[in-house]
Amino acid sequence: MKHKAIAAAAAFVLCGSAYAQSSVTLYGILDTGIELVTHADAAGDKVVRMPGITGSMPSRWGLRGKEDLGGGLAAVFTLENGFNVRAGDTNQGGRLFGRQAWVGLSNQYGALTFGRQYTMSFWALSDSDILGPDIYGGIGSLDAYIPNARSDNTVTYKGTFGGVTAGATYSFGRDSAGTGNSPGQGTCAGSIPGNAQACRQWSVMLRYDASAFGVAASYDEQRGGPGAAANFFNGVAPIALTSSGDKDARTQLNGYFKLGQLKVGGGWLGRWVDTAAAALPNVRSNIYYLTASYYVTPAIVFDGGVYRTIDQQQDTRATLAALRGTYLLSKSTSVYLQSGYLFNSAKARYTLSQGGPGTTPAAGIGQLGVMAGIRHSF
Repeated sequence: MKHKAIAAAAAFVLCGSAYAQSSVTLYGILDTGIELVTHADAAGDKVVRMPGITGSMPSRWGLRGKEDLGGGLAAVFTLENGFNVRAGDTNQGGRLFGRQAWVGLSNQYGALTFGRQYTMSFWALSDSDILGPDIYGGIGSLDAYIPNARSDNTVTYKGTFGGVTAGATYSFGRDSAGTGNSPGQGTCAGSIPGNAQACRQWSVMLRYDASAFGVAASYDEQRGGPGAAANFFNGVAPIALTSSGDKDARTQLNGYFKLGQLKVGGGWLGRWVDTAAAALPNVRSNIYYLTASYYVTPAIVFDGGVYRTIDQQQDTRATLAALRGTYLLSKSTSVYLQSGYLFNSAKARYTLSQGGPGTTPAAGIGQLGVMAGIRHSF
């Protein structure tokens, strides 16, 4: 009986120790406001609305967990839901955890994870495009895939060694739910028996970060399949990518540096859409950008950027300029006022606002957007 009591006590201690080494964190962002967009339709009408998708950042909530398994090994997971504050509905095609849903293992050599995850296009851009998923700025206003660069059925590796981070993803079928994985991609649902390449996606990244600067490079390739498409978001009809031989690839090079309270970032994103069918066009586009942020005081920050896209095959070009001022009421709550202007070339119909559908101008018409908003994080 004495030995049994000692064993039971030891088991209790061990269970308590294991429990103490596990953690689950609930986190989230609520971001919304009121925006005005001019020339929001072909007739030139303006719209005043509460945007549904993003303000200064997309609204979300999530669970992040880690369990220490001993010997430097840990089990990790993230579940993240995207929603809009305006109506309380779910984004990402109505998925419960449409932003992220993955589980895996990590140690000093990196993390190997499985599920719905960001591609390396997202991680390579996280510091150089300072406005990021902002409603009027960021590459997302010219290429809506970038802030939504996720794939289903994905195996991911990412590790950091000193200042060097290397990463790769491979998806067996990037839209298993068939609801539209990211804007402009269609519904390439894979995995498809007998066609190992259909709806496949892979990406790689290499970046270096020092205390005052960083550089990054990435490559992201999507294969075609039933329902797939390539949208250049310029008013031209999307290109069907129904063959597994079709490719939609993005390459980027970027960097940033810090000088006191100033941070400057910039780079290049090139896109190549190659189709197997001779009757369909191959299209190239290039986006160049320069962004910056400056803390006037610990509570006041201004940031902005200039973005230029060129698509010679479809004869569309656009330039976007955005400026945002933010006042931090606390570590968790801030208010902001921001504006952007989009210049479209004669045949282009790029849209300034990432706040949801319904603001596409007539060809060649520019747009002005102004938004006042509030953001709270927990």
